[in-house]
Amino acid sequence: MSYERVEQCPVCGKSDFRPKMVVEDYSVSHESFAIVQCTNCSFLLTNPRPDAASIGRYYESQDYVSHSDTNQGLINQVYQVARSFTVRQKVALLAKHAPRRGRLLDYGCGTGYFLAAAQKAGWQVAGLEPNDTARQLAEQHTGQPISPGDLNQFEPASFDAITLWHVLEHVHELNPTLKQLTRLLKPDGVLIIAVPNAESPDAQYYREQWAAFDVPRHLYHFTAKTMTRLLRKHHLQLRQTLPMKLDAFYVSMLSEKYRAERSGGLLAALRSGYKSNRQAAQNGGQYSSLIYVATKDAKTGAAPEKA
Repeated sequence: MSYERVEQCPVCGKSDFRPKMVVEDYSVSHESFAIVQCTNCSFLLTNPRPDAASIGRYYESQDYVSHSDTNQGLINQVYQVARSFTVRQKVALLAKHAPRRGRLLDYGCGTGYFLAAAQKAGWQVAGLEPNDTARQLAEQHTGQPISPGDLNQFEPASFDAITLWHVLEHVHELNPTLKQLTRLLKPDGVLIIAVPNAESPDAQYYREQWAAFDVPRHLYHFTAKTMTRLLRKHHLQLRQTLPMKLDAFYVSMLSEKYRAERSGGLLAALRSGYKSNRQAAQNGGQYSSLIYVATKDAKTGAAPEKA
């Protein structure tokens, strides 16, 4: 097992971090990992973390439903039902914000349900997925090859839309990946990124047991402020921020499970999810997960800021 320490903040480039909390990996290893915060821009990251060659074993669990597609247990069954609803929402969102129904890249496509739905809606789809099990399922669902993850195979400005559904927080090479994805986007194309929100009411309530910290698989823990700054760094203009309201319930169910003897079970999770969404609606839209819709900034041709 090899670990790496991030020496510079990926968002602002500064090198001063303060300890934020220590979080247990509840779903696979039960090891503990430190989350630190940049003293300059407040970006949160898991640091140190397993390097790219070592992270794979932390995904080796049937409980990791986005890779295994399991329907064992109540939480995974809820996930499956919710997914059928959210996939339709994602395709509708894509149709609303993309300039045309053309080429779509889903980066980290998991088991391919979203890609298959977009394909059915008339999109020409491509997917990247490093996990072998998930990639095989995605190929079954789409009927086409899915790449393990090489962005260099695509021509510049070749996609009308690029999506990352709860993927960016897993990417070791954050800035190089965003730079490549921006390169692949057409001048009028749209980039859609969904990530957990570390400032949500449910994050504040569950703290170290908030399931969406998901260390060490989640390397970064975004807020609206740090995501906006990261997009701007890559000359991407934030057009809209949208909620993923069902995430508050799913994350609360997992978080209650992690609380063990203090857990109130399903009813407590439902109350927590409802309360989180209500507070988010009343206080600036700080939902459990947020979707960021961005386009290229046409006003600048300058090189991205240094990381």
